Amino acid sequence: MSDAASRVSPQVLLLTPWDWHLSHTAKAFAARGALAGLWMSTRDRAGLPAGKYRRCWPFHLAMRPFYSFAPQIWIEKTLYAASPIWKLWLRSQQRPPFNVAQAIMGFATEPFDYADEVGALKVLDAPTSHPVLFAGFWQRECDLWCPGEKLPIPRWMFARMNRETERADLILCPSEFVLNSMLMNGIPASKCFLNPYGVNTGIFRPRQILPATPRFVCVATIRVLKGHQYLFRAFQLVKQAVPNAELICVGGYKCDFRKEKPKWDGTFTHILSLTHPKLAELLQTCTALVLPSTQEGLARVIPEAMGAGLPIIASYESGATTLVADGVEGFIVRPRDPRHIAEAMIKVATDNELNRRMGEAAYRRGAVRNTWQDYGDRLLTEYETRLNRHTATA
Repeated sequence: MSDAASRVSPQVLLLTPWDWHLSHTAKAFAARGALAGLWMSTRDRAGLPAGKYRRCWPFHLAMRPFYSFAPQIWIEKTLYAASPIWKLWLRSQQRPPFNVAQAIMGFATEPFDYADEVGALKVLDAPTSHPVLFAGFWQRECDLWCPGEKLPIPRWMFARMNRETERADLILCPSEFVLNSMLMNGIPASKCFLNPYGVNTGIFRPRQILPATPRFVCVATIRVLKGHQYLFRAFQLVKQAVPNAELICVGGYKCDFRKEKPKWDGTFTHILSLTHPKLAELLQTCTALVLPSTQEGLARVIPEAMGAGLPIIASYESGATTLVADGVEGFIVRPRDPRHIAEAMIKVATDNELNRRMGEAAYRRGAVRNTWQDYGDRLLTEYETRLNRHTATA
């Protein structure tokens, strides 16, 4: 038998009660015949082949009243409180043949149990940094800007996350920031795989002209973890130098921003939410994306804005350095330094040639060969390598 014929091909079972980015991952895997199944509670946005998608209806029905009527903080708290429903549903399901189990951090314990039963590869999908760093950075910002506010994620969930990072065979890191956070907390480099999120280039296309009025956009839930308290102070400085500059923020408010909110109402244009096609239209009209997050995995709007040909002004902690070199595709800024953020914003607002050059570079780096299919293909190559390395040494 030839080496090619004897090689093991990945069959990946994706499990998550929430979508995150796994619909994109599942669609990419399905296109290569590598999807064993996608199990989650939200609807099938990927249009998967029959038999490849299972919906956890009990979890969805438990969460449904909160989607429409509850503040986001209660949606998040309910997500964790309803996790026993997810676990019970998982136990009731007949599992298809698979050799890779991939799950979002915090919801990987049961999938890892299933993987151990059949000797499958255990893959932890980390949408944010190591839980120790994640919790510390978030609580610090709460202590500074909303004293008394506590994290909505319960301690038992952080404990699960910690155990899962130790137990995983492979941890998917969407950014250098996430990768380094794992290494700083003792996770071996051999367990980490750096793979930035892709972009739907059918929706996000490069802008054709620069806007006549400097217009900055930030797409993120307005909260202390995303650094809006620093962005708004930076924009005050920008307005002194560029009086006609505009700032548009897309996203709802988190309750940890309640003490800051009254200071900034009316100083920017607020849009609660946008569909991806509408967001793509908005990005076409903007000068740059600004995202001074104090902690993140990789903000998916970064590759989306790069697909639209926008310069990126963002922090290392947003995950941006994975795709953005300082001074090339945009500027890497210190997230808690409003003056540093403002300086970068003023540069791209007042130098059209710089703005054009950075936007074109951003498109080449963030969108070319970085679609969601490219993202999935990079994962499958890594999975195949690890599966066959294990087979060869078994």
